[in-house]
Amino acid sequence: MADVTTRGPGELTLDELRAERSRLQDEDDRVSYVRRAAQSRLDLVRAARERRRDGVAPDPTTADMSGELRQVLAQHLTAGPSARPPRTGRDDVADGPLVDELDRLCAEGGFSRVSSPTAPLDDDELAALELALSGFERRISDDRRARFDRIDALGTELVRRYRSGEADVDSLLVD
Repeated sequence: MADVTTRGPGELTLDELRAERSRLQDEDDRVSYVRRAAQSRLDLVRAARERRRDGVAPDPTTADMSGELRQVLAQHLTAGPSARPPRTGRDDVADGPLVDELDRLCAEGGFSRVSSPTAPLDDDELAALELALSGFERRISDDRRARFDRIDALGTELVRRYRSGEADVDSLLVD
């Protein structure tokens, strides 16, 4: 029999439907966190490029980007309807291969030098980092869209089964 991830929702048992939907939602918590982290870093790179276009040099006393960092983190990681906390209250969302990939991308692109007054990225390096972060964020967003489509299909099948009587709502109370 084919793997649960390759079978259509109508081919899954009720337990498989529930387990697969739960697995995808848990996975999305991690992916969502990484996407917001990528968006935050991308916004910081764009702010640095904007400052440079406006002729504002980095201030050696505030080269840590603390003002922009606070604003960006508030926007992407802690506020707004799209920045919901993980469903399960887990603290492992900041672990995993996607986080490692984002960290590697930033390290290789010189993210730590975005606002450096002594060794800043040049215009080409800043543009390359913005392009790399944009591509990463786009790939993560596309992946999330596909996951949402699968979650929606699984949810639709669950609802269909409850409405048709194939599944019993009372069975939810037993677990």
